Amino acid sequence: MKKIALSVAALALSAGAALAADLPYRKGPPVLPPPPPPPPMWTGFYVGLNAGGTWANSNQQVVAVGPVGAGPFWSPGILNLEQANYLGAFTLAASGSGFNSGNNGGFIGGGQIGYNWQFYNSFVVGLEADIQGIAGTNASRTFATGAAVPGVVGTALGDSFAGIHSVRGSLDYLGTVRGRLGWLFTPTLLVYGTGGLAYGGVTLNYASSVVPGGITGLFMGPSFGGVNFSNTQVGWTAGGGLEWMFWPNWSAKVEYLYYDLGTVRQNFALGSTDSTLQALGFAVPADSAIFGGQVRARINGNIVRAGVNYHFNWGAPAPVVAKY
Repeated sequence: MKKIALSVAALALSAGAALAADLPYRKGPPVLPPPPPPPPMWTGFYVGLNAGGTWANSNQQVVAVGPVGAGPFWSPGILNLEQANYLGAFTLAASGSGFNSGNNGGFIGGGQIGYNWQFYNSFVVGLEADIQGIAGTNASRTFATGAAVPGVVGTALGDSFAGIHSVRGSLDYLGTVRGRLGWLFTPTLLVYGTGGLAYGGVTLNYASSVVPGGITGLFMGPSFGGVNFSNTQVGWTAGGGLEWMFWPNWSAKVEYLYYDLGTVRQNFALGSTDSTLQALGFAVPADSAIFGGQVRARINGNIVRAGVNYHFNWGAPAPVVAKY
């Protein structure tokens, strides 16, 4: 009886082990690290603000004057030997060139809007437009000129001309419309070059007075002239910069631009007349003389600025995240 009980117990144990071996085995899911965040997507629209400094590349202004007409007193045969000398001395006294003594640099600040398209993973192409106001660029120059009348008669009488001239120029605002092409040094750091159209509000004021000395004052009075110019000049710009995506949808940039708005040319007239000879019986201001002039100023310079952009990423493809 005892042997039978032991046999039954052994049989039950072996059956239980076999049944346990046939039960399904359930293993827990593997523990995996979280997937890396998707790279920043540069494709889409953005808007931003910028601020920095600007300084002029050329700060020279040129004034050129020449005679364009004269009254009967200057007709050949009256002062035939001295006529050209007097007119030439006036021309020298009314002309001049030099460098500004004012401030050629200032603060620049404004905003930008643009669109980027990221392609081949590491390249970004886009279009950006911006406009900035400029404060502090008020370059000005005041200079004096003088010329003695050559020749035996003029030299003996001390005839001469003295001129005082004032030139003021400023760039009041600057805007650009530029293409951009860049390469992603890292997924968050863009190195780019840029170039395109530039436009700006230019102001140029010029005033001049030329005063005769010696006996010249009997037949040539003081001369005054000038011109005031304010308009939008169009040119080109080029440069480059770095832009860093420091937060989702937010980037910061530093940028350098060179701009060239060309040369501003404005014509003016200087007139000289005196009533001395008219009082002696001349029917018209016989001693009148008209001089034409032109003031020229080159408008070009440099910009260094920093900015921040918010990226909307409208139209950007959704990042691909692997599923496990």
